[in-house]
Amino acid sequence: MRHLLAFCCCLLGLLLPLAHCAETKQAPLAQGAESNTTANQPPANIAPLVLDLTQAKLNKLLPILKQLEAVSDESMVPLFHAMMHGDLYFIKANRQLVVATEESGQRLYKGLYSHVLMPSISEDDLKKIRVNNRLRGYLRNAIARVHLTAASPDVREAAVRELLAHLDKDTIATLERLYPNEPNKKVKETMGLALAMNTASQTNLPDSTRIAAIDRLSTSLENDVRNKLTTLTYQDNPAIKSAAQTALKHIAQRVERFNFLNQLFFGLSLGSVLLLASIGLAITFGVMGVINMAHGEMIMLGAYTTYVVQLMMPNYIDYSIWVAIPAAFLVSGSVGVLIERLVIRHLHGRPLETLLATFGISLILQQLVRTIFSPLNRQVSSPSWMSGSWEINPVFSLTLNRLYILAFSLLVFLVLVMVLKKTSLGLNVRAVSQNRNMAKAMGVRTAWVDAMTFGLGSGIAGIAGVALSQLTNVGPNLGQDYIINSFMVVVFGGVGNLLGTLVAAFSLGIATKFLEPVTGAVLSAILVLVFIILFIQKRPKGLFPQKGRAAE
Repeated sequence: MRHLLAFCCCLLGLLLPLAHCAETKQAPLAQGAESNTTANQPPANIAPLVLDLTQAKLNKLLPILKQLEAVSDESMVPLFHAMMHGDLYFIKANRQLVVATEESGQRLYKGLYSHVLMPSISEDDLKKIRVNNRLRGYLRNAIARVHLTAASPDVREAAVRELLAHLDKDTIATLERLYPNEPNKKVKETMGLALAMNTASQTNLPDSTRIAAIDRLSTSLENDVRNKLTTLTYQDNPAIKSAAQTALKHIAQRVERFNFLNQLFFGLSLGSVLLLASIGLAITFGVMGVINMAHGEMIMLGAYTTYVVQLMMPNYIDYSIWVAIPAAFLVSGSVGVLIERLVIRHLHGRPLETLLATFGISLILQQLVRTIFSPLNRQVSSPSWMSGSWEINPVFSLTLNRLYILAFSLLVFLVLVMVLKKTSLGLNVRAVSQNRNMAKAMGVRTAWVDAMTFGLGSGIAGIAGVALSQLTNVGPNLGQDYIINSFMVVVFGGVGNLLGTLVAAFSLGIATKFLEPVTGAVLSAILVLVFIILFIQKRPKGLFPQKGRAAE
């Protein structure tokens, strides 16, 4: 007996320190879990409903969700959103809601209300709140209905648009309640559109009421409205069917007009690119008579300059383009002056040799870029303020990058006109272009004018490269896609005439974009080229022929 007692005492002495160590190790974890649990409590007014959400069966969840929507505000959106995407769980031990999230390829969980990661929680500690397609549809509409009372008018309008395709009884009741007191005119108009869609589909209402609602729908270009009207054309009621068909015809006419405007915008956008690409060529060709086959590579250098600037300013992409514009002008302009000083000036008056020399230079520049940057295309990021589009209506929107480039090309054109009209360089350029020998006899340094003119034209081509980098990938062959079109613009507008270059660039851009949907991209380019050939047969000097003795 004494030996047994002694053995028990020894065993107890060994176990007590181990138990104490385990308690000390688990204390911080328990304390951290307790603090997370306290911070992850739902608001007091919905706490009982949240608890019911974790205890109810799948077929009993919808009434609970309706009660949560009725007593809550925008703070309920994260819960609805997580549940709709199947990411909502609760901790078995204390019924606290958590959301599943992915970070660095690892599945983690954070408190729904505390937004704090819970690394100590494992999948065994959790149970998923199940959801089916019926609940997902309800949650989608519930999120939109909650947003109907948001402070921002844009959020409210987006919520109404989201609900147009899912107009159930709860949604209509909410819209009817909010419609009279909606302060924003645009949001109220969209709400009225949703209510008109509901009225038009109610077969128990008088035909006159439904036809009035259909007439209201005929003023909208929303896809959901057109779908609703298309559905109404299959009804047996001849009056409703006729009214829906008339509304669809009216909408189709408006859509056709906006499609025309959309094509016109893309034509102007292409014209602005052609203007930037060809305006420098018009100057060098008009003043010096040089057919510069390396002009496309000046565009390419400007695009690569934009790429390098973004590599040097990775944290300032929104401002990098303002650095890239003068940098591209200087890089391409400097290369242009170097080419003129080393090659072009020795071949003055020999157009065939000049053409071959500049073609060789273009190949050298392409290979140089391939050696430095590799033959692969490079992606240039657009600033945030140039991303997205300006939505005028559901069928017509203007992409911001093309809109900015259109405005930028016109600005460059105006600045160049002012330089040529108001500066001494412009005076000398105009003098040399009209009569080189007379200008040289009057003391004008024609060699310096040639270098500056070639540098100016090449610098503007570099700016065109900056614009093109926002529309397409940057690669060694970028300039080759625009050199032929640039020559066509210059010849069509009139050699050396800036106004002719402006008119020709936009005319060819618009014509190309209107031909493409009918004939395809390749055939449209061929038709434009054939038109240019026929045109110069009748007017060899272009739309606006150059005046002066040099033109004779």
